[in-house]
Formats: sequence, structure tokens, C-alpha cells
Amino acid sequence: MIGFRNVSKDRDASRVRRLACAAVTVPLAAGALLAGGPGTAVAAPGTGPTAVVSMGDSYISGEGGRWKGNSLTNTGNRNGTDRGWVSGSTYDPAKVYGATAGGCHRSDSAEVRSAGAIADVAVNLACSGAVSQNVFRASNGGVSYKGEAPQADQLAAVAAANDVKVIALSIGGNDLGFADIIKDCALDFVIWNSYCYDNQQYGVDQKIDAVMANVGKSVDEIRAVMRAAGYSDSSYRIVLQSYPSPIPRGAENRYTQSDWSRLNTGGCPFWNRDSDWARDSLVPQIANRIKGVAAAKGVQFLDLRDMLQGREVCAKSSKLVSATVPASAKTSEWARWIDNNESQGLVQESMHPNYYGQLAAGRCLALAVAQPAGSASSCKNTAGGDHTGMFLTPAS
Repeated sequence: MIGFRNVSKDRDASRVRRLACAAVTVPLAAGALLAGGPGTAVAAPGTGPTAVVSMGDSYISGEGGRWKGNSLTNTGNRNGTDRGWVSGSTYDPAKVYGATAGGCHRSDSAEVRSAGAIADVAVNLACSGAVSQNVFRASNGGVSYKGEAPQADQLAAVAAANDVKVIALSIGGNDLGFADIIKDCALDFVIWNSYCYDNQQYGVDQKIDAVMANVGKSVDEIRAVMRAAGYSDSSYRIVLQSYPSPIPRGAENRYTQSDWSRLNTGGCPFWNRDSDWARDSLVPQIANRIKGVAAAKGVQFLDLRDMLQGREVCAKSSKLVSATVPASAKTSEWARWIDNNESQGLVQESMHPNYYGQLAAGRCLALAVAQPAGSASSCKNTAGGDHTGMFLTPAS
């Protein structure tokens, strides 16, 4: 059994403990390993191999990249969804996450790894659970995380050894408490029979100004590092991106909210009202504020709010993988469900773009890099297509 399938219908204390503690704690990952390292020789700006760098949290590090859709089968390769499967009942997450398995979760399909040939070297400095302070330089309030120096300090070494052309940044979600929002809204569905959106919206409104100030400071920190390394602002671009919604609107959910199918089968335990709030209020609010930061700082904006439209966990237009429905980017979900019992991987992977979603994000970044450096674009998918069907429209 996986996900929530062993949760009994009586709302007992053991279920409360499982959900509140082990279950729906979903740290946003952010990864910092590379596709071809930064090298050892120091190069002057504009020399050495060209590089694309990702910084920030789990929505860009590659969290969830182990999974090709979601399957209720909990044995073997889980109907082909588990890229960490070795043989029999043996699994090795390092096949996907390398040395960062169980930590930063920098997957082999992370956005900068999936973007294609936009640079000679792809360097992932993002890490699971990172907040803005993990991006800042140590000399300016930055904090080390998971045994690694602040990401801006790591960037200095990368900028010295490579000709950095693109820096993609995803940050702010953990500052806002995405993990707690997901956990609380799931608990309100499973335990309290109440909505979460009103209290959660109040909390977001109290935090968001300070969070966006830190997002802006993250951009400033990157600029400061690059200037110190001898780069002019026009010699590279920063792409500041927003977040996609991993759950669909209530009307687009293939499971009814009147029974336990969203919990036990779909791994998306949220009321319609809360789902609509997340999809149509929270995600757009954050995206619009990040767009404002990008404009104020003179950097490129990549809006991912609609990237998973129709491909979210439990979306009507997508399917669970099974013995008769193979894993496919054209039919499977592009985000990881909530596996509260960790019977398939770690709970930190929940509610993140999976392997297919990361291929899509990589395609979005490649398309954005082909646009002017100061542009603002929204990336969307083509219904029934794979990641090659991603396309850009002007950000609204």
C-alpha cells in the first residue's frame, strides 16, 4: 500500500500523528550539484566553458525527479514509475539524486539538466528546503545549509571557473511556508473537516512583503557576486521564476471530495474550496509578486503558474500509472503525490514536479533563454503532449 491507502476511515490519533509528523512535511528542495563540474582552472569573465546555473529551492533543484508518474503498485519498479529501482525490492535513489539523495535532491532531470544545450556546463546550486538566507552571501546574512556554504558564495567559484551566461533562480516558497500550508490543508481535509484557505491566506498576507524583499535581496546578492567576479550586468542574464500548482482546481479533480478517494487513491487530500484557492489565488498571488520583483530588479521573469495545468496530481486529464496504463509524459501526472507513509521514496518529494514535470521546466527555461533578457513570459503545456509541446506566451 502507498500514499494514504492504509488510513482507516475513523479519524484516530495514530492517523493524526502520521500526518502531522511524518506525513505531509514537504520541504521545498533545492539542489547544488552539476552536470559537468565548474572545473578547477580559474577563467576570466567571458572565457572558459559557458555555464547555466540554477539557484534556490526544490522547485528548481530536481526534487521529485525519481518518479515517472504515480502508481498504486508498491512492488518492483512500481509499474515503471520508479527510476530508483535496481531489481526485486532493491531501490537506490542515488541513481537519480547522486550524492544528494536524502538531502538536497539534485536530480539528473533537474531544470538546468533538462534545458538542453543552452550552455557547455550545467551547475545546480539549489538545495531542498532552502530559504532566501541560504542564497545570500555569508558576509551579508547568508546561512550555510545541509553542510554547504551559502549559494551565492558557491556561485563565486563557479563564476571564476566558467563563463556564466544564465542564472535561473527559484526562491521564496519556503520563506512563505509552503510545506506548512500543504500539511495544514491536508489535515483540514483528513481530520478537522474544515477549510484551510482563510487562515492560510491571512498568514501569507502577513509574510509576503518581507518574503518578496528577500527574493529581491537574493537577486542583489547574485549581482554583487557576479560584479565582484568581473562580470557586467549585461554579460549574463538572471531568470527569476515563479511556482506551478501541483494540484488542480476542484472541478478538474478526477476524484470526488465526498469520500476517501482523494486521500486513499489519488494522494491529493484537499477540499475543492481549498484547491481553488491554491490554484487561482495563492499561486497567482505569488507569481504576480515575483514578477514585480523581476521588473524592479531588471531581470527576466519566467511564470510557471500554468506549467502543470491538466497534469497536476489527481487532474481529470491525467491518469495513474498501472499494469494497463503505462508511464507516459502524454498521459501520466507531472507532479508527485503525497506519500505520507514514505512507502515509496521520501515524503519530501511530495507535491513537486516529477521527472516529466522537470523535463517540462527545462524546456521552459530553454525557451525563455531564447527570448530577450528583460522579457516576461508564461510557460504552458500542450494538452496531450510531452515536454516538447511547452510554449511561451507574454506574462499577464
